[in-house]
Amino acid sequence: MKIPSVATARLLLHPLSVDGAERVVAREPGAGDRWAEGYPQDGDVRGCTGFLRGVADRGDPGVYRAYEIRLPESAVVVGGIGFHGPPDDLGVVTVGYGVVPGERGKGYASEALRALVEIARVAGAAGVRGDAHLDNPASHKVMEAAGMPCVAEDEKLRHFYLAL
Repeated sequence: MKIPSVATARLLLHPLSVDGAERVVAREPGAGDRWAEGYPQDGDVRGCTGFLRGVADRGDPGVYRAYEIRLPESAVVVGGIGFHGPPDDLGVVTVGYGVVPGERGKGYASEALRALVEIARVAGAAGVRGDAHLDNPASHKVMEAAGMPCVAEDEKLRHFYLAL
């Protein structure tokens, strides 16, 4: 299934194919890949591993997949973002994201997450959730900036949710 890239004001969310996700998991860029220093991070590898497992188990997930966060003018990948899988029985999707250290603090993660939330909304998801460790206030700010308020907290995580 061919999924188009999604442009934001400063970014391009490029949907990963199975081949692209396999390169991320192997941490071996292909001839056309332009990866920023530090990409892929461990979270990108975990996300792409989950994407590949989901494709093997359920087939192509359509828009509910892993995406590279690219700078459009250079096509350099500065991070990853995506869904942990298709919507659950309640129609809710879980999201994850990360930006390489050298590109943090520029608002890229919030901008990319707002675009991912819109992808979920257009695709018919009922809600979007995410969580972050208590000691990761930057991630808390990302989700809040994307319109996902904190709805719960436990001994390890803050949980965020936005009804669509």
